[in-house]
Amino acid sequence: MGESLTPLHRLLVSAGYRPRIAAGPPRRLPILWLAGFIIALLLLLPVAYLLIRVLQADATTWTLIRSASTRATVLRTVALAGSVTAASILVAVPLAWLTVRTDLPLKRMWALLTALPMVIPSYVGAYLIVASLGPRGILAQIAEEVFGVRALPSIYGFPGALYVLTLLSFPYILLTVRAALQGIDPALEESSRSLGNGPWRTFWQVTLPQLRPAIASGSLLVALYVLRDFGAVSIMRYNTFTRVIYVQYKSAFDRASAAGLAIILVLLTLALLIAEVRTRSRASFERSATGGIRKASSVRLGRWRWPALLFCTGIVTISLIIPLSVLLYWLVRGLIAGETLQPLWQATGNSVFASAITAIVALLAAIPAVVLSVRRAGRWNQLPERLTYTAYALPGIVVALALVFFGANFAPALYQTLLMLILAYLILFLPQAVGSLQASLLQVPASLEEAARSMGRRPWTAFWQITFPLLRPGALAGMALVFLTTMKELPATLILSPYNFSTLATRVWSAVSEAFFAQAAAPALLLILTSSLPMAVILFRERA
Repeated sequence: MGESLTPLHRLLVSAGYRPRIAAGPPRRLPILWLAGFIIALLLLLPVAYLLIRVLQADATTWTLIRSASTRATVLRTVALAGSVTAASILVAVPLAWLTVRTDLPLKRMWALLTALPMVIPSYVGAYLIVASLGPRGILAQIAEEVFGVRALPSIYGFPGALYVLTLLSFPYILLTVRAALQGIDPALEESSRSLGNGPWRTFWQVTLPQLRPAIASGSLLVALYVLRDFGAVSIMRYNTFTRVIYVQYKSAFDRASAAGLAIILVLLTLALLIAEVRTRSRASFERSATGGIRKASSVRLGRWRWPALLFCTGIVTISLIIPLSVLLYWLVRGLIAGETLQPLWQATGNSVFASAITAIVALLAAIPAVVLSVRRAGRWNQLPERLTYTAYALPGIVVALALVFFGANFAPALYQTLLMLILAYLILFLPQAVGSLQASLLQVPASLEEAARSMGRRPWTAFWQITFPLLRPGALAGMALVFLTTMKELPATLILSPYNFSTLATRVWSAVSEAFFAQAAAPALLLILTSSLPMAVILFRERA
């Protein structure tokens, strides 16, 4: 038995860890199971809507689904999702490690600044990138005036979509990996160092394998974000499924064909879920001791400090400073030209209120599915957690139209109410809370709850009093993800929001669609500022 242990297993055992091995069938928790499946079934409303539409389809729809152009769209969509995910991992994992485990100067500031690009709506980010780096952008003008360069390489198509979506989506992986790094007991790394391994060898052989669940969860969010993105791919003129679906709805107003194409998106989502399950590490290592996790000692960067600072500065510059500079340029130029800005207090209050309610509801809804998938591992118990992702890749317009259909036909009292809008946000963004919470729960030993139950605590009491406090980094990261993405959601807000319920996202869209860039700059800057405040609070409350 001992000879079959891998070096990582031996290191874990020497540090007081043991692999968690399921013994016998999982214990059933009817209430937990029922809650998880009720939530999952609510999230399947858009899929049910798509199936109803597809069943009404004629031969033309099926010809479109089987056509060569649809197969080409599948390849383009998968290529973009895979490329953005790989690039995001390469950016996010080093940033997470630098801002959590090293003596990087001002690392909390870098942690905040590197996470902020995710608050920029994709259509705004793409506009700003084109305005700054496009063939007729600010950089092109400077290059022509200073260096005499008349034309820069085009950023449209796949390169531009890859560039924009990577800059806007890598924080999904960054936040989940940061939360996981804070939950790893430093005894693992200390044991590796005591065996003569250096910091880099320890990271690759010990730390990185323990981050695989967090990387897998974050990567799944990034891939699904790319599948459902519409703004960036449209502005960069790269045809993915979301753009094709939008064309079907707008030009032909063919809901059956658009639903058929959306079903393909659901199938791609299921394929991603299967791949994520197979690539995620099956082993789960728990501490045999029940004490709190100690603070990890910072790794001294030494001569690598300056390259690390240059890396962080470069990422922040291209993902945050350049877009914000363009926004400020639009705002100042508009004010100089005499434009007056509209009051934004009501839109800001609406955005913050709806986003905060959604973040709280998403966290509560994520708990049953996550606990079932981690604590009661089994095919059926993992189903609610898997089902939460099924609608995540769908464009917001599809989810919104599905809820309009069901609201108008089965729940007219909920039609165009705040409750219906929050349900749409929950369907779209619940997986973000699930992924972060799951990555953290995988690191908490079940023996803590078992010890509490042996002392007479009820299961839910043991979870809330013992386990949930240890999940705080993952829970806060998940709530932050849901809050930020809800703040910038556009299609669902436009279609489902109650009468006279404007948000910062809708204000930005209205101004940009009419080419009033100065009017768009003010709510966009306020959107970024408002979204950055909870992120700052979360990051500065972390362990130093």
